[in-house]
Amino acid sequence: MLHPRRLKQDLANTVAALKTRNYHLDTERFAALERRQRTQQSETEALQAERNRASKAIGMAKAKQQDPQELLATVASLGGKLKTSQAEFAALRAEFQRLLDDIPNVPQASVPVGKDETDNQEIRRSGNPRQFSFTALDHVELGKRLAMMDYETAANLAGARFVVLHGALARLHRALAQFMLDLHIREHHYQEVSVPVLVNPSTLYATGQLPKFADDQFATQDEPPYYLTPTAEVPLTNLVAGRIIEPSQLPIQKVAHTLCFRREAGSYGKDTRGMIRQHQFEKVELVHIVAPQQSAAALEMLTAHAEAVLQKLELPYRVLSLCTGDLGFAAAKTYDLETWIPSQQRYREISSCSNCEDFQARRMKARWRDPNQSKPQLLHTLNGSGVAVGRALVAVMENYQNADGSIRVPNVLVPYMDGCAKISA
Repeated sequence: MLHPRRLKQDLANTVAALKTRNYHLDTERFAALERRQRTQQSETEALQAERNRASKAIGMAKAKQQDPQELLATVASLGGKLKTSQAEFAALRAEFQRLLDDIPNVPQASVPVGKDETDNQEIRRSGNPRQFSFTALDHVELGKRLAMMDYETAANLAGARFVVLHGALARLHRALAQFMLDLHIREHHYQEVSVPVLVNPSTLYATGQLPKFADDQFATQDEPPYYLTPTAEVPLTNLVAGRIIEPSQLPIQKVAHTLCFRREAGSYGKDTRGMIRQHQFEKVELVHIVAPQQSAAALEMLTAHAEAVLQKLELPYRVLSLCTGDLGFAAAKTYDLETWIPSQQRYREISSCSNCEDFQARRMKARWRDPNQSKPQLLHTLNGSGVAVGRALVAVMENYQNADGSIRVPNVLVPYMDGCAKISA
């Protein structure tokens, strides 16, 4: 959430920056709501003061043995007016808050300006796409020939956009997650965390998934509902919600491997084949909680940690700086990692690493004791996939396939497969 003071004091520049994100801020509505809220607050405070004076006068009248009936009637009348004024003020505050909740983060100056994903800027590439001496199959056909990837049974069990993995392919999927966790814990020094996959509405609100993306969430019928987490970013970032962190505790680096759930409400007709876009998937998620002056460097570090996964798997990939029009709601700057998918002859996203600055911290009231400030200051939060497990499985299957439909296991995963170096039917 943006600070209202920023909108008041630097409205023109903020509106211009948001426009590059394809977001139109209704400045007239903002100004009118802010003005009406101020006026209503003044009226409410005046009524409160007037009632307090009248109540005090009642006490003085009683002390002098005077009849307080007229004053009692005045207090009762003021009480009714005050209640009405307070309700109007609360309604205006709620409407103003809804407007603030809808505004995305402001892009950093270094973010390339653009309308959509076609304007994203490639930063670097690593590795070269494999040249096959045979016709490369996609992961769906490979899984079918191995008899280890079953979409039909998954559809009977749950519906579309689910899969059942069997045997060595299921083990390879597990091996990928275990390898990623070990890498980030042992070499990158993250602390592993086991978190709930059911969270409450305030937890989703804090990281920006609610109310903006309510349609993409799976929710229970409880009141209030529980939500299935769309990413471990949600519970991991909220570990500091409502807290004041000491400087000695920073930076904080957390990692978790969880199931993730998304309705994919806005992706009708996209990636309906295979494991690229599913309702249930797994990710190894990385979260950094840092002091503001550390966040720029933390984004580069976070991205490098995600890249290390692809480097050790020896998968070709590229890094993109997302343009203003393609940024996520809470992000001020994002790098996407895309790995080569032979069957599609294109790079596909496998990780997204974002610096949210103080946007999420303001929502969750996460602060730290800055030794140079008299009051606690907002933290900066960052998150990134390290990486998406299902998409990593797709990339390994397609890039490591053999002409007979078998799949060579990447060297770094062989120990996790109990020495198995090849998956065959």
